[in-house]
Amino acid sequence: MSHHYLFFCSHSYAVPILRPLQREILRRGDQVAWFLETTCPKQMLKETDLQLRTLKEVEEWNPRAVFVPGNRVCDFFPGVKVEIFHGYPINKRNRVHDTHFRLRGWFDLYCTQGPSSTLPFLQLAKEKKYFKVYETGWAKTDDLISVKEQQKKMPKGANHTPEIFVATTFSKGISSLDILYDTIAELVERRDWRWKITMHPVLKDKKLRAKYAQLAQTHDNVEFYPITPPVEVMAQTDVMLCDASSIILEYMLLDKPVVTYHNTAPGPHLIDVKEVGEVEQAIEKALTRPQALFDAMHQYLEKHEAHRDGHNCARILDAVEDFITNQQNTLKPKPQNLFRRMMIRYQYWKQTYLPQRV
Repeated sequence: MSHHYLFFCSHSYAVPILRPLQREILRRGDQVAWFLETTCPKQMLKETDLQLRTLKEVEEWNPRAVFVPGNRVCDFFPGVKVEIFHGYPINKRNRVHDTHFRLRGWFDLYCTQGPSSTLPFLQLAKEKKYFKVYETGWAKTDDLISVKEQQKKMPKGANHTPEIFVATTFSKGISSLDILYDTIAELVERRDWRWKITMHPVLKDKKLRAKYAQLAQTHDNVEFYPITPPVEVMAQTDVMLCDASSIILEYMLLDKPVVTYHNTAPGPHLIDVKEVGEVEQAIEKALTRPQALFDAMHQYLEKHEAHRDGHNCARILDAVEDFITNQQNTLKPKPQNLFRRMMIRYQYWKQTYLPQRV
């Protein structure tokens, strides 16, 4: 008898995180359905994906587990609630308590990525006793590793035009896309480089989004991705220009260098600049792939992503089975969280069904 699983997506970045997990579930002969909140565009799904839109459909699907690459989930959905994360704990605001480790009381099981996330969550689990922690590695890493291995078989020639991938965080005061626009636009005009630019889906600056879209429309060497692009898009490029987003680690998993502008936790794994006038020279340096930079990158990755063998999704599913069989009945009840539970019910019942998205 096959198992049913549910993917709960609040933003576009959730879908590529879940794709490799979907493939592993299907490989095992089980089935997947998707539940998209209104903040996640439906065009992220394929025609072959099964999308559930109502509570009745979810109840009838009766998932064994609900996988969430985000901070919240409908607690009234059936199934074990599994947090698989939408990024890594890089503490971009340098807070005493990283929000990556904020407990909201939704999850039964946390599938962590490496020592930087596992150790703090194990301590929290010991204190709270209402969830368990398994270090499995991040689901999306399986695709990143697969694409990296494919790239090794297709080396770029000597006449290759350098390609720059631009990404950002959404956090106010840290996001750099606005500040860097004039610099990027000038380099687009002057340098023989190609650019692939994306914006974090939570970044709601419509004017800024329109400026970058216009830049792509008027220049053949620029591509703009208004929603999270596939892993293959990042893999086609040579250097990332970013600020303090955890997408930095995704890019490093492709074995590629990162230039940052005002990174909040700089180190030898990055080429960080403090002035916009330094961006061009930093990109040029990154394109030479300095050995010291790559040595530091690899050490940084060990801290955050311990599992790079392409089998993280298999470990996640095995963790769910072990949890259901051996751990689920040993936990204390989750906190009541009456306000959060009331708010998510209000948001859900307010619409009675999910409206069609464009």
